[in-house]
Amino acid sequence: MIESIAAAFVAAQASQLQMAMAAKMMKMNADASADAAKLIEAASRNLDSLANVASGIGGNLNISV
Repeated sequence: MIESIAAAFVAAQASQLQMAMAAKMMKMNADASADAAKLIEAASRNLDSLANVASGIGGNLNISV
């Protein structure tokens, strides 16, 4: 009987840890999605600011050292 109670307690503790880890991972996933959306929005704003640049600007870039 005591072994059953101890086993149930250990299982409950493990389940609680699993739920906490799952919640943490879901929050991290949501944060990553929000960060990706912010990055895409910033890239879009930067692209809009370059829309008025004359054609050919930045076409010839010398990157040799």
